[in-house]
Amino acid sequence: MFTGIIETVGQIVSLERRGGDVRLRVRAADMSWSDVALGDSIATNGVCLTAVELPGDGFAADVSLETLSLTSIGSWKSGTAVNLEKALTPQSRLGGHIVSGHVDGLGEVVERAPDARSERFSIRAPRELAKYIAHKGSITVDGTSLTVNKVNGDVFELNIVPHTIERTIIGEYTAGTQVNLEVDVIARYLERLLLGEKAAEAVTKGVSESFLAENGYLK
Repeated sequence: MFTGIIETVGQIVSLERRGGDVRLRVRAADMSWSDVALGDSIATNGVCLTAVELPGDGFAADVSLETLSLTSIGSWKSGTAVNLEKALTPQSRLGGHIVSGHVDGLGEVVERAPDARSERFSIRAPRELAKYIAHKGSITVDGTSLTVNKVNGDVFELNIVPHTIERTIIGEYTAGTQVNLEVDVIARYLERLLLGEKAAEAVTKGVSESFLAENGYLK
């Protein structure tokens, strides 16, 4: 579990193909690794990865085919900059929102424009995720906890302040950049609860306006 508050920006050292999946190595010499043990979780551009090696200045992790299919990791190479966050502890401040590190899909930056000292970004989400993204709700973009300023169909807007631009990889985004998206976990659980007993059925189309009307949620 994470908060979406990025601790540092690291760099990919190598990606080694191993039987179809990948052994990933990350370096971040300016972050303390003394409190990280083998088996601990590290959010890497929002992807929860398990540390299998700890050389002292970073970590190595194995990336499954499932993770490769849902995230931007397949496009990474040596030198790629990545947002890093160590797992939440009971003593941590919850400065962002509850982030699981389970990426839901890839978004794409469609526009970037200055807005006073901040930067405004428009990002297109996969259509199946659009229903979980709400005005003034939370979303995780490459591991960073952010507030949605506006929603128009499957495109949402973010206003990024200078501190976040400087301390994360968001400053590198341009039109066409692919980003890992994780929607607010509360929205997902709410959808499941609204299904009620139908959630136990093997195949379901999820919650739609017609479903809500049929089950008495809409008047």
